[in-house]
Amino acid sequence: MAVGRAVSVALNGIDGTIVHVEADVGHGLPGMHIGGLGDAAVSEARERVRTAATNSGIAWPRTKIVVSMSPASLRKHGSIFDVSIVCAVLAASTRDEEAQERLNQTVVLGEVGLDGSVRGVDGVLPAVLVAKEAGYRTIVVPEANAVEAAMVEDMTVGCVGSLSQLWHWVRTGEGQLSVAKDIEEQRLDLPDMADVHGQDEARCALEVAAAGGHHLFLMGPPGTGKSMLAERLPGILPELTKEQALETMAVRSVLGQVAPDSLGVRHQPPFVAPHHTVTPAALIGGGVHPQPGALSRAHHGVLFLDEVSLMSPRALDTLRTPLELGEIVLMRARQQIRYPCRVQLVMAANPCGCGAQDAENCRCTAHARKRHLAPLSGPLRDRIDLNIAVHPRHAVITPELGEPSTAIRERVTIARERARQRWQGIEGIDDLRTIASNADVPGPLLRRYAPATDDAMAYLEALLSSGDINQRGIDRSLRVAWTLADLAGTSQPTIDEVAHAVDLHDSGKELVPA
Repeated sequence: MAVGRAVSVALNGIDGTIVHVEADVGHGLPGMHIGGLGDAAVSEARERVRTAATNSGIAWPRTKIVVSMSPASLRKHGSIFDVSIVCAVLAASTRDEEAQERLNQTVVLGEVGLDGSVRGVDGVLPAVLVAKEAGYRTIVVPEANAVEAAMVEDMTVGCVGSLSQLWHWVRTGEGQLSVAKDIEEQRLDLPDMADVHGQDEARCALEVAAAGGHHLFLMGPPGTGKSMLAERLPGILPELTKEQALETMAVRSVLGQVAPDSLGVRHQPPFVAPHHTVTPAALIGGGVHPQPGALSRAHHGVLFLDEVSLMSPRALDTLRTPLELGEIVLMRARQQIRYPCRVQLVMAANPCGCGAQDAENCRCTAHARKRHLAPLSGPLRDRIDLNIAVHPRHAVITPELGEPSTAIRERVTIARERARQRWQGIEGIDDLRTIASNADVPGPLLRRYAPATDDAMAYLEALLSSGDINQRGIDRSLRVAWTLADLAGTSQPTIDEVAHAVDLHDSGKELVPA
């Protein structure tokens, strides 16, 4: 009797657990049993790995094989365990101590083809992060996943294209595996703010939204530039940090959407714009093995919901809690899956079905105009920091270009750095990683440690007493006021910044059909 071991990773969203794959090659009728709560893909690996090894010229034991995947109570899915199963079985049959020692120190991932090739799998990037956190420093991945695995620092990433190549390295340590290397950073040419003419108020609101990470609602007739403005928001946002880029790419890795061209621009904030017919599952994630939705794919970037008045109210209301928490937790029997979703939400809508700017020119019935924005519930509207009316009269025609995105991005980056330094000095904020912008600061901490001037706070209190604004509106206006102060370079919001913030919070509501 002999037992071979290999190490792999079981993913649960972008989190994961180290899985120890054990194989016993003993006496009995030829056959293979795999235990450990694996799904159909894991169970079907029995014939797949045997055929792959045989076609690779590797001797496969013709006796009873029992494979156990520990922890046995953890559900496992996917073909990511194929290579580790092969290695554990071969280590057991050869009883090679040197090979076993090498496998004990290495995490192996990948799917095998019937011809013995090692194929790429989804979720390699978060799996490498899990392995690093568990203390492993060497990992073997398929060549197709080499570039994403190389994103993780302080890890030796070996790449294999076939089982024969991998097993030769495991047994001898020779025939060096190709080492994955990170690719050079690039920058895509994003839509530029220089293309936007006029709409000074909307341009200003977009800059404030970028500087403070605020949610934005643009409302106005068709053709006034709402979508054009929203598409240019990523171009004025600061580049993602290394940690933010890793989190963003980890979500895309689970979906199998990590390609070399996307890794080259991983420090640019993502922009996700689902169609207005999007379902709740497609928006926040779902499925038998829950996958991230549009909300998580836009992590550390922009989620743009155009024609929001045509969207399902049920889909829109699923955004309320994730927008507050910065993550979505999908519950399933005996497990919960977490995906991060710190996004800037940008919504756009026409004031009514026919798109008329003014009620007197509207061809809709009074009931239709009143119900136009019914899908957008009050609690969701209340979570929007900036409500902007985009008017046709604010547009201009000129051959000259407007201010470019690069100039705006410089001001936004400076404002965000001022905010970062301020929140870093606040004793109530224990983990600065959760505070990426002013919009992330909890209201109680904001009022206690970073209020506006006394007269500005008195002004907000008067608005609260009169019912013109609620408590959440106070906090959101105060966050926007701090962003205005950061852009202006002042040390504390005055009554001017607070009044401007309140105006930005309410200005678009004038177009809400009555």
